[in-house]
Amino acid sequence: MQPAQLLALLAAGEALSGEALAVAAGVTRAAIWKQVEALRRRGVPVEARGAAGYCLPWPLQMLDAARIRALLPTSAASALTALEVHWELDSTSSELQRRLATAGDFSVVLAETQHAGRGRRGREWLSPPGMNIYLSCLKRFDAGFAALTGLSLAVGVIALRALEKLGIDGAGLKWPNDLLVAPGKRNDGPGGKLGGILIELSGEYQGPCAAIIGIGLNLRLTPALREQAGQPVADLAELGGGMPPDRNLLVATLITALVEGLREFERDGFAAFGTDYARYDLLRDQPLQLSGALEAFRGVGAGVDARGALQVRLDDGSIRRVDSADVTVRRA
Repeated sequence: MQPAQLLALLAAGEALSGEALAVAAGVTRAAIWKQVEALRRRGVPVEARGAAGYCLPWPLQMLDAARIRALLPTSAASALTALEVHWELDSTSSELQRRLATAGDFSVVLAETQHAGRGRRGREWLSPPGMNIYLSCLKRFDAGFAALTGLSLAVGVIALRALEKLGIDGAGLKWPNDLLVAPGKRNDGPGGKLGGILIELSGEYQGPCAAIIGIGLNLRLTPALREQAGQPVADLAELGGGMPPDRNLLVATLITALVEGLREFERDGFAAFGTDYARYDLLRDQPLQLSGALEAFRGVGAGVDARGALQVRLDDGSIRRVDSADVTVRRA
């Protein structure tokens, strides 16, 4: 009996007795209890309801590669070299990095859970199984690193385009790679981080090169996971009025947007995304405090330039441009 098998049995949200679960899995009730505890340690809120047995507080959808492919339009499905769903990886981006020499263009790897998921500057990313989206996509470019300026911002726009296609709005972008829900955007809540983007480049400065694009999205977070995050966080359930989108449909929509958007970026660069980025920009006209390796300063967000650098208006009215590798940004 493995945690993946137990989660699949509980996914419908109906209560199942320990005995029924043991019979279905062909194991002892003690083995069921052991895997229930394993899921709970990972952040899955398995409830015990006395004689009724174990259940989840709501149903969830397990990721299914065949189902995702069936939901893709032909143009997106034909573009994929690979589409894999794993139960657990250290991280989806690390898996693609290990295959970099042989993996084809638009190879996509997903995992139900990660034990070494990471965000910007190596920060850990919460990865409870079955409850969020952890996806990485390999995109190869004939041009070099110099042509990929603004890629992380473009991917943020691509992700929000996908959410809008599913009827989900209320999210925005915090430069350079965070998806946020602004305070008060939904039910006067505090807002918080909805997702993140991590891009790792390999190859030549003048080309060719490859980008491993990692995207993490919070689908549904429990109060315990919110406390564990150590920062304000948000999820798609609250943006959807309490009900998140079907995970397989969400992934298919996101993959479709990536195929279309990355081809657009390859052809036209960040210029093709500037107007949408301005629409989603949560830092524009906001007082900011910026800190880097050598100094800290304050200013007001003034959008981004043509290559995706953050523009900050200083007290004297001048504009200072900041690259993503140099700073972290906090609201003043």
